Amino acid sequence: MKEIKRNNKVRIAKFISQKGVTSKAEIAAELGLSMPTTLQNVRELADGGVIQENGAYESTGGRKAKALSISPDVGYAGGLDITANHITLVLVNMKRELVCKERLKLSYENTFAYYEEMGKHLHSFLDRSGAEKEKIVGIGISLPGFVKKDEQLLLSSHVLNVRNVSFKNLEKIIGYPFSLENDANSAAYAELTGSSRNTVYLSLSSTVGGAVYLYDRLYQGENFKSGEFGHMVIERDGRPCYCGKKGCADAYCSAKVLQKLTDDNLEEFFRRLGEKDQKCLQAWEEYLEYLAVVVSNLRMAFDCDIILGGYVGGYMEEYLPVLGRKLMKYNQFDLDTSYLKTGKYKLESSAYGVTMDFVEKFFDSLE
Repeated sequence: MKEIKRNNKVRIAKFISQKGVTSKAEIAAELGLSMPTTLQNVRELADGGVIQENGAYESTGGRKAKALSISPDVGYAGGLDITANHITLVLVNMKRELVCKERLKLSYENTFAYYEEMGKHLHSFLDRSGAEKEKIVGIGISLPGFVKKDEQLLLSSHVLNVRNVSFKNLEKIIGYPFSLENDANSAAYAELTGSSRNTVYLSLSSTVGGAVYLYDRLYQGENFKSGEFGHMVIERDGRPCYCGKKGCADAYCSAKVLQKLTDDNLEEFFRRLGEKDQKCLQAWEEYLEYLAVVVSNLRMAFDCDIILGGYVGGYMEEYLPVLGRKLMKYNQFDLDTSYLKTGKYKLESSAYGVTMDFVEKFFDSLE
């Protein structure tokens, strides 16, 4: 009975966190709890400082319902996204709000000096955030590659050009509990957690990857390799891919295809594209053609919403109409492309998403 009561409290706290703002009546109805059970748990969560009242809803004739939300300073989780040339840092509160963010240039090396420098940036960032250190529950680390979470091991990363890198010895440098996750999965968590819709997330970063969100959870595959969309062959005997095959989507739709024109600076590519630079216009036209093939294939396979994310996804909003027209050439089954969307988060999506594990753990630990 004690565990049932605790589980109800955890469920209610998570529900409020995911909703942002809610009411006791909505909690009871959505979670199938009695009103006395809801009232008791809400009272205990408020007394413990986990939730707070945020005014009241508009009256529909009776007493105004109190608006409830998670207290913004009850706890925090940090996120750190490592790429070949940058690290992105974020701090998220238990309302799942992005409190602060920072992106800085730091070229990856599998050396103690690199990790020490990374740690210095992390702690400086957390100090500037103003968050109380004892309220930071953990740091999620997002990595471009295959990750073995339970062993804190990066099995392989083409982007970072490493294999079998253990992160266990980073405990003193990080200074907080930490966990590892693949960058595409992390970005998918950011975009899809709390969603009720089946969705495919396509990550268009230094490599092409993604994730499949089905029936309220990520489908990871029998060998934890689901979402390797970058290695779907879209051009027979096409360009060589780093995996050893030819014609993979990665060779046509990664951010590297575009940024190679601007000294590996994707922001500069889109700036020149906006200025109608002919080389960039030509490269972008070809990029969108191949991206249309990839998206069409995913739509045919999964028949659900598709979110474009990753570095290129952060710039896609204004180009969706053009991509949509190209898509219709390959897809004769849909009347429009309303299933195609861009993500809520841009360059910080992986750093944000990798914090969600610690947000969940915070609520799971409630007594």
